[in-house]
Amino acid sequence: MTAAPHRPTLDEIAEARGRIAPHVARTPLVRLDLGLSDRQIFLKLETLSPIGAFKLRPALNAVLSRDPAALRGGVAVTSSGNMAYGMAWAARLIGVPMVAYMYRGAPQTKIEGVRDLGGEVRFVSAETWWDYIVCADRPDAPELLINPVTDQAVLSGNGSIGMEIVEDLPDVDVVLTPYGGGSMTTGVASAIKTGSRSARVFAVEDDSAAPVCAALEAGRIVVIETRPSFIKSIGAPSLVPQLWPVARELIDGAIAVSPAEVTDAMRLLFRKAKIVAEGAGAASLAAAIARPDLQGNIVCVISGGNIDAVAYSVVLGGGIPAA
Repeated sequence: MTAAPHRPTLDEIAEARGRIAPHVARTPLVRLDLGLSDRQIFLKLETLSPIGAFKLRPALNAVLSRDPAALRGGVAVTSSGNMAYGMAWAARLIGVPMVAYMYRGAPQTKIEGVRDLGGEVRFVSAETWWDYIVCADRPDAPELLINPVTDQAVLSGNGSIGMEIVEDLPDVDVVLTPYGGGSMTTGVASAIKTGSRSARVFAVEDDSAAPVCAALEAGRIVVIETRPSFIKSIGAPSLVPQLWPVARELIDGAIAVSPAEVTDAMRLLFRKAKIVAEGAGAASLAAAIARPDLQGNIVCVISGGNIDAVAYSVVLGGGIPAA
């Protein structure tokens, strides 16, 4: 049985960072000048990763930390897109086959990204996809299946983002991270809480599906009603139970933002900084704008920029893409 995930230690995060450093350049932390007197907003631009998203960090660490013998049959991952993209990149690096279990509503740009890197996409239903993530079921296949949420190497790889933030901005007050399965928030918060004990970390969700907000209100994991949304990578009917106890101890709260607020943030990123962000990637900035009570130095993790061109053109035209 797979061991339950734990909060990554600073040593584990540092080892992960050293392991992936030859392949992933440090991403910049840049200030976004919005003319606000009570807060300074900074952007951690994971959009500048070779795959356009932060997921290359955890994918590489998960693969490079494994015994090569365990990967002879290939590697597999369940993903809405970016983790599959990252795992395809990592698998190509070490020369092993790669399989992504995705649902058909995943963005086409991510599906094509996996295939362009030599990965195979196997479509499953949304229910099966979720069962694979929460370990209620697993595919009968020869590839090593790496959990995109609970794998310890995934958490440590994500922690490298937080380590870089603290180094670049030691007096950080607030860090906002999009919350999907929770692996990025948990990894980043592990580094932030060690390097800057006064900083607060918030999970950011799409209000069309906000299980963190619901769990914090109820005091336990609950199953929620969800609405269709163009925002992928965040939002689910519930939380991953294996990770939630770790994440809960690290986060200081959750913020739900609407698709309208997210598209406003996407347009702002393009207009002010010429940054292309997907919906989940811009959610942290949307939360920073929506919560004026969060003051001081605020870091928004802009997690990815992989959005289909048609959907992005709708956003730039002032609309909200169809779910």
